[in-house]
Amino acid sequence: MTSSWVRHAITEINADNQRSADTHLLRLPLPAFPGIYLYLKDESTHPTGSLKHRLARSLFLYALSNGWIKEGTPIIEASSGSTAVSEAWFARLLGLPFIAVMPACTAKRKVEQITFYGGRCHFVQSACEIYDASETLARELGGHYMDQFTYAERATDWRGNNNIADSIFRQMRHEPHPVPAYIVMSAGTGGTSATLGRYLRYQGHDTKLLVVDPQNSVFMDYWHTRDNTLRSGVGSKIEGIGRPRVEPSFIPDVVDEMLRVPDAASVAAMQWLETQLGRKVGASTGTNMWGALQLAARMRDEGRQGAIVTLLCDSGERYLDTYYQPEWVAKNIGDLAPYQAALASLLEEKKPG
Repeated sequence: MTSSWVRHAITEINADNQRSADTHLLRLPLPAFPGIYLYLKDESTHPTGSLKHRLARSLFLYALSNGWIKEGTPIIEASSGSTAVSEAWFARLLGLPFIAVMPACTAKRKVEQITFYGGRCHFVQSACEIYDASETLARELGGHYMDQFTYAERATDWRGNNNIADSIFRQMRHEPHPVPAYIVMSAGTGGTSATLGRYLRYQGHDTKLLVVDPQNSVFMDYWHTRDNTLRSGVGSKIEGIGRPRVEPSFIPDVVDEMLRVPDAASVAAMQWLETQLGRKVGASTGTNMWGALQLAARMRDEGRQGAIVTLLCDSGERYLDTYYQPEWVAKNIGDLAPYQAALASLLEEKKPG
């Protein structure tokens, strides 16, 4: 029997959803690509500032409905930052203790936001350690390990109900090409790519899903080999995406194509996008943008027209002391110049004749 507290918690989360407007779909002018329209779904406008707000809401509703969270249950999550920020916000909404298990290198701003929302951070040395540490904490505290990497693809209703895919297609309805040729998404848990890919098939759209994967991530290798034992000894340097192991929520069969994106290309594209939008974005958005521009170039070369949609995952204000610090970038990412030059060449307008 559902307790009055659980009913109240679910009502609170649903009420918050009703108070939130949909996120914007931005069209980015690309003079070098005539007839090709590029859109960014701006997820930075959620109350907690990132795409992960959707995931956190779904995970809480899933866990509450399954009877895993009750009044006073401590919530523990393994995260590189943005999911933990959003879950801390929802935990505060429900009056629950929250602990984020995070790599010690996580952006300082994310740590501050988790603390601001009343959560606390438990640091480990590498991304590979977050899983076991989270399970141990949950066991010791009698809490619930949210486990976004397992439950992300299960917790979201991929058929519709205003999920991110449904929202994109509603917002595209009056555009020159209402059905995009491609949707481009990077994978952290794999939950969003699973939602997008399943929705495209369920609705019968011809849109192809490209998943872009950063260095040191095993998702692309897994997509090729289907070997779920793959491991990387080094974590991704692009916060929020790429994983050192195959996550249960990554569903390879709904992905049409994958592309490896060098870390320096992600940061170069991130910095270029700031010049187009007039505001900073995170590095995972740079990864998405690099992939979208490669597709635009392919379509141009093939004489095709159409639309490409990708995601603006979070604001760059969280990364002022990392991706926007030249010294940090030089030390941790490397030389951006070759990729900046490649972008400049790609975006150069072709003269007729």
